[in-house]
Amino acid sequence: MSGRIYKGKCSCGAVEVTATGAPLLMAYCHCDSCRRWAASPVSAFARWKAESVKVTAGAEHVATFKKTPKTARKWCSQCGGHLLMEHTGTGLVDIYAPVLPGLEFKPREHFHYQEAVLRIVDSLPKNKDVARAAGGSGVLLPS
Repeated sequence: MSGRIYKGKCSCGAVEVTATGAPLLMAYCHCDSCRRWAASPVSAFARWKAESVKVTAGAEHVATFKKTPKTARKWCSQCGGHLLMEHTGTGLVDIYAPVLPGLEFKPREHFHYQEAVLRIVDSLPKNKDVARAAGGSGVLLPS
C-alpha cells in the first residue's frame, strides 16, 4: 500500500488515526442518524478501504456504538471526540473530515439529501439516499 499518509487524532489527542492513500470518496451525509451523532446539521466524511485505516495510538480509549448491525461508530472514551465509522461487512471505513487536518476535503456528492435540514447550495449531486454504486436508489434530487 503506497501513497500519502494522513494523520489525525481526537480532540484530546489520546487516540491517533492514520489513513494511507487517497480516499475512495469524500461526501456529506444528511441522514438523521449521522446528524444526531455529529450534533450537526450535516456530517462530512472521507471513505477508505478498512486496511488503509489504522488506530496508531490510544486503541484502549476507542469506544464503539452500534446503532445498526451495519455500522460501528468509534469515538474517544476520554474526550468524546468522534473518529470514524466502520461499515460492517463491507471493508469500508469513514473518517470524519475534521479528524484529519492534512486532508484537503473535496466532497463529490451529498447522501440522504431527502433528510436534509440544512440545504447546501453547491453544484454537487444530491442523492435521495445513496448512490447506486453504494447500493442506493441512485435518485438525484434538485439542488
